[in-house]
Amino acid sequence: MLYTLTIILITIIAVLIVIVVLLQSGQGQGLSGGIAGGGGMVGGGNMMGARRTADFLSKATSILATMFLTLCVLANFFIDQETVTQSTIQDRAVPPVQTQQDFGAPAETAPALPPQDQDQAPAPAPEE
Repeated sequence: MLYTLTIILITIIAVLIVIVVLLQSGQGQGLSGGIAGGGGMVGGGNMMGARRTADFLSKATSILATMFLTLCVLANFFIDQETVTQSTIQDRAVPPVQTQQDFGAPAETAPALPPQDQDQAPAPAPEE
């Protein structure tokens, strides 16, 4: 519940950050330049100066970015960890084949050495 609320707040803040950043302009041609230059205002009056608008947008960006990062870190603590038993990769993995092996039984492979006759004595070791 708390995790879902945090994700919704993060999404809203992310959209607000995009809007505030798009309103800013690097050369004063954005919202702050339009209001300061009297563009679209009758009589050339200023409600807010160019500097005040830029300050407002700059502060809004800083505050929203701080809230965004804080909520992202907090969201990590709100994730429900109790229900997760395996990762997604482990869930999708093919389970290993369970076979019963009798380690006491002789091996089914052929021996590496050829069989020796019982009558022959083993060859003596070479003398040095």
